Amino acid sequence: MRDAPTLRAIVATKLVMPSRSAERGFRSRARFRSALRRATWLGNVRPVSHALRNRRVVVTRRLPDAVETRLAECFDAVLNVDDEQLTPRELAGAARDADGLLATVTDQLDATMFADVPPRLGIVANFGVGHNHIDLVAARSAGVVVTNTPDVLTDDTADLAMTLMLMAARRAGEGERHVRSGAWTGWRPTHMLGARLTGATLGIVGMGRIGLAVAHRAHAGFGMRVLYYQPNPIALDGLDAAPCASLEELLAASDVVSIHCPATPQTRDLIDAQALACMRPGAILVNTARGDVIDESALVTALRSGRLAGAGLDVYPNEPYVHPDLLGLENVVLLPHLGSATLESRVAMGMRAVDNLVAFFSGDVPNDQVN
Repeated sequence: MRDAPTLRAIVATKLVMPSRSAERGFRSRARFRSALRRATWLGNVRPVSHALRNRRVVVTRRLPDAVETRLAECFDAVLNVDDEQLTPRELAGAARDADGLLATVTDQLDATMFADVPPRLGIVANFGVGHNHIDLVAARSAGVVVTNTPDVLTDDTADLAMTLMLMAARRAGEGERHVRSGAWTGWRPTHMLGARLTGATLGIVGMGRIGLAVAHRAHAGFGMRVLYYQPNPIALDGLDAAPCASLEELLAASDVVSIHCPATPQTRDLIDAQALACMRPGAILVNTARGDVIDESALVTALRSGRLAGAGLDVYPNEPYVHPDLLGLENVVLLPHLGSATLESRVAMGMRAVDNLVAFFSGDVPNDQVN
């Protein structure tokens, strides 16, 4: 485990309100308090006992100040104040010294790590919904509970999916770079013509919470016809959407395809060269789910050839690495995994993870246990 100050122990003390230092990074004290109140309501925060404050919880990345304040109230919290990603060796060392681990998507928790952890480690509280970076079978075999943070990031991720659709369809990223470079010579009728999103057909791959939220936005806000491919039956909550019997059927009928399925062995490279060939010429592909779902090399070929008009990506298979050929393409929008990156979502996610830790150490089954 790293020496201070990269990871420093914080002795938890009962705070009536977070200190002024906890408000840094917020645009105003009012916004900080509003976010804290909202997160507390979403997370159903409960009082903690003195016994919980003796539980050591290692937090692998910096979290919003309101969350770190709450962690310090509840536990013997060890915070990564430098916000540097831990190496596998450092992560294993941190796990050996912890009762609980608050981990993120950047932490690869594989079978090797769980094979070496002592019985002291009881829970991994994942900061995020997806948990494909955690070997759930190995965790269960080691007697370690794994939780996630569903529900609280749905709206913000759906908003970002719509952002990527609009940016790709209207060539907004390309246009912004055009202006900044000084290449713009003025308005003209045929300059940077894009595609109209209103009235287009949207195909959603994976109609879970986020997929449904995107579908509602697209249909109600842009009058889009919505198709979806979802192997398991779902409730549409009054949404006017039509199911497709196969992925190929959806791809062939959609002007825009938005990916919202989880990363599993079955969905790895789901959108490969064969799938991309099924898409309509001039279609747009958006991914805010997991990078593993798309074969990046095949996507580069489809974008270069003009088979696809554009793409919008927020996730990549080997983050932060991005396929170098994608970086050189004008018709792809590239964002740095911003799906849940709002103050409100990230605070709520952290509070939900804290709730899972409190429940576990109080002898209850955490609401968000996934293994």
